Amino acid sequence: MADGFRIVSGFPEGLRGEAAALYFSAFADKLAPVLGRDDRALAFLSCILNPEFCLSALSPDDRRLLGFVGFKTAEGALTGGGMADLARHYGRLGGLWRGLLLSLLERQLEPKIFLLDGIAVAPEARGMGIGTALLDAVEEEAERHGCRTIRLDVIDTNPRARALYERRGYEPVSVERLGPLRHLFGFASATRMQKAVAAGEDTQPAA
Repeated sequence: MADGFRIVSGFPEGLRGEAAALYFSAFADKLAPVLGRDDRALAFLSCILNPEFCLSALSPDDRRLLGFVGFKTAEGALTGGGMADLARHYGRLGGLWRGLLLSLLERQLEPKIFLLDGIAVAPEARGMGIGTALLDAVEEEAERHGCRTIRLDVIDTNPRARALYERRGYEPVSVERLGPLRHLFGFASATRMQKAVAAGEDTQPAA
């Protein structure tokens, strides 16, 4: 355990609402144009977040969620859910168009590639080294999954995150531009970044 926090697998069920609020706050540029900024967005995220696919930084007493990093594998992702979940919170028609737009942000899995599904640190916990600790921990998680490369996308309106990734050895490999959709999502491009990890033979994730 580092001073002031500890890294754990998943997050306590009692902190689900806090996790949803932190996720939405971190990715509001992408999510708010589709999910809105009312209580439905937080309710939807609270419903779909799957703690099996994230690592979290908790306060020493486990009462506060200070940060997390999500990931996506063939078994699932931190942000799961589907049309039925959207319809439950936004209605059939509202869920349909939101689902279609969110599908444009989906990233496909590739063999031996460990896909990050978002990293966030609570504002009051920044400067504690949590982001670095989470990225260290997710490298170990990638190796346990037998992956040789970690991949992520960072949008052009989040220079703080990109700077962190670059310090941790991630390198840009391509840029995807949204074109006219930039007016909807609030960002013009996303840079794909990758980092090699020293994975051995394929293994199953630790229980």
